[in-house]
Amino acid sequence: MSKATDGPFSQVEVITSVQRRRRWSTAEKVRLVEEAMQPGMSVSFVARQAGVSPSQLFAWKRRMLEGGHAAVQADEDVVGTSRVRELEKRVRDLERLLDRKTMENEILKEALDVARPKKRTLPLLSWSDATDGSR
Repeated sequence: MSKATDGPFSQVEVITSVQRRRRWSTAEKVRLVEEAMQPGMSVSFVARQAGVSPSQLFAWKRRMLEGGHAAVQADEDVVGTSRVRELEKRVRDLERLLDRKTMENEILKEALDVARPKKRTLPLLSWSDATDGSR
């Protein structure tokens, strides 16, 4: 049987605190991503050394490659300009459709007002007109 120090896993980290999550500064994220991109280095190896989840480091690397430091700092995904243009076009199309429907609604209201028969009101008779036998 081999000793615990043999092999690739010779070091064990014991976490004793109840800390929810570690906050990484933008500079730390960039440094780790750049280190992982060096020839001969792997994301998993760098992540293990830094004590960060490999999937987290992969996400930072993807964001940095897609949108640079701003994306890493905001900790958000970056959307390509073609997708932004596509969504803006869709919004414009929906706005035009809404404008057209609003105009159609106004035209229909006006048509209904014209088509509705006006309520005819009978002239009010005064008491003297009602008792007058001339009518």
